[in-house]
Amino acid sequence: MKNIAYLSLGSNIGEREEFLKLAVQKLSEDKNVIIEACSSIYETDPVGYTDQDQFLNIAVKIATSYSASQLLELCLKIEQELGRIREFRWGPRVIDLDILLYNKENIEMETLQVPHPRMTERAFVLIPLLEIDRSITLPNIKTPLVEVLDEIPDKEGVRLWKQINGEDASALFEN
Repeated sequence: MKNIAYLSLGSNIGEREEFLKLAVQKLSEDKNVIIEACSSIYETDPVGYTDQDQFLNIAVKIATSYSASQLLELCLKIEQELGRIREFRWGPRVIDLDILLYNKENIEMETLQVPHPRMTERAFVLIPLLEIDRSITLPNIKTPLVEVLDEIPDKEGVRLWKQINGEDASALFEN
């Protein structure tokens, strides 16, 4: 597993925690993916389209032998298997998996941009991500992400919902 990627997962329809659990489980069941770290769960106010329920969000660090485009295919497959319907941009969803970072690469494809183009504007992405690793930096940007987070005005819209307490990712979702 030569590639390291960071993913953001979110859900705001139905059993939100269960959808996060199922998505992490599906990632871990893939022979080309190893879950290395998982953040606590955060409840977050919606961004963009705000007339919808609150989200639960996590960040996950994985090791993978997939290329970035293969990882995107896996993320889209998991979303589809869990019933995601894309009605409109930033709308409600049972599950959302976004690739935030892939190695230290800048990737510009029609279907994928890495680093995720709006991650530096979103506290609901940066807070769980920085919980995993406070030293993360973006390729070609000298400002540490912890400083970028300090400049985001809507941090109060991100609240700790379930803490992981340094345990492994599967412990986060034990019943």
